[in-house]
Amino acid sequence: MDRSRAEHLVAPVEDLARHAAAGDRAALEELLRTVRPEVLRRCGRFLPCREDAEEAAQDVLLQLARKIGTFEGRSRFGTWLHTVVANCCRQKYRELKRRSAEVAAPADEVPRADPRTTSVIAGSRVDLLEALERLEREHPQLVEPLVYRDICQLEYAEAAERAGIPLGTFKSRLHEARRQVRPWLADTS
Repeated sequence: MDRSRAEHLVAPVEDLARHAAAGDRAALEELLRTVRPEVLRRCGRFLPCREDAEEAAQDVLLQLARKIGTFEGRSRFGTWLHTVVANCCRQKYRELKRRSAEVAAPADEVPRADPRTTSVIAGSRVDLLEALERLEREHPQLVEPLVYRDICQLEYAEAAERAGIPLGTFKSRLHEARRQVRPWLADTS
């Protein structure tokens, strides 16, 4: 997509956000409908389980509806929205971690970590979420390969297909994603 077309698509969202922040209910409803697919996509990058991503996306949309009045327009709406997404996903991870601690599995049923992958090196899911968030900012094209292969544990061919890229490209991006993320996760221990 060329730059002028992308800017043309962003402008209506920015306008909707400003009108919604000013109290326009119709603008808020249109904004929620417009950003919903992007919110779900972003939550899916942070939370590999679709159900968790959908729950987080609903939380984001609810927060957006409740807090749109705090959007002052000093930054782009997309930047403000990304912060809401990151916070809701981080909260969902904490909730999942708390639930898993409450329902602890017997020690012999806990799956053993594969030290060759990065998804289990993190001390907690929050550490991994923060690493994914940083990877999203610095190298967004590397997030999907890491999530599909190391977190969702899909086979290479299926993961490449879901990412919509050739297998060789997928493997290359996965290698680079692991290389980028390992030191960030090691720093958290």
